[in-house]
Amino acid sequence: MKLGYFPGCSLQGSASEFDESLQAIAPALGLELIEIPDWNCCGASAAHNLNRLLALALPARTLALAERTGLAEVLVPCSACYSRLILTRHELDQDEGLRRQVSEIIGMEYQGTARVLNILEVMGQIFQDGLKGKITKPFEHPVACYYGCLLVRPPKVVQFDRPEDPRTMDELMKKIGAKPIDWAFKVECCGAGFSISRTDLVAKLSSKILADAQRRGAEAIIVTCPMCHANLDMRQEKAEKWAGRKYSMPVLYLTQAIGLALGLPEKKLALHQHLVPVSFPVKAKPAAKAKAETAPPPAGQSEE
Repeated sequence: MKLGYFPGCSLQGSASEFDESLQAIAPALGLELIEIPDWNCCGASAAHNLNRLLALALPARTLALAERTGLAEVLVPCSACYSRLILTRHELDQDEGLRRQVSEIIGMEYQGTARVLNILEVMGQIFQDGLKGKITKPFEHPVACYYGCLLVRPPKVVQFDRPEDPRTMDELMKKIGAKPIDWAFKVECCGAGFSISRTDLVAKLSSKILADAQRRGAEAIIVTCPMCHANLDMRQEKAEKWAGRKYSMPVLYLTQAIGLALGLPEKKLALHQHLVPVSFPVKAKPAAKAKAETAPPPAGQSEE
């Protein structure tokens, strides 16, 4: 599968482990990523609150560059970037005058032909055909699949999965051997862009997510959003202080969990870059049979 690729600012910086793990699993999955040349910041997460035209022009320029490159589909792994690109595509499709205005601003024609895909859509397409024995180390852990508040909303625009109880990530995790838990916070907000300005609010919201995942037996939280990862991993210590309890909950990108199931080295998946160590409880081994049951019978004595 050949796709255009928009990493966005986060995957080139604070969420580089998302990019590294995606690049690591791509060859094994038959995925060829063509990075959009000269792409720019999409404006997440606050540009749309300040200047509507700027908020539309930034994603539109990247999509226009994808069109110029001949890319029909563009993978956007970051949930915030995905939200900005798909919302821009929707708005410009609905308003021809606005589309012409934005085209003038970016200095190139935006046609709206490049389809925007999130990471779950792409992995779903790949997994639909089966992994043909590529899973060498099944990820046999109970996990909380955390979609966050952006990936499946607004439903009329993204038209992907169920907005209140999405299932795509859960099904993907099952295919690599994991056991997704049934929990109440899979689409609740973690605090998003308040990670810098209102760490107290992020601590409160993230703590509730971590607590529910822990209470229901999850050994890890699986995410696709760099901001969600930052709030649940980087801010986990602050969430623990707010709640007065310890979580020690690993937070992995979907691509990292898939990479582990494919048998790829942890360093290649950049697991060492997390603040909360990625470690799991040691699984109890089946009790060994008694020696008398396995030892051969004494000489001259029948097995009967």
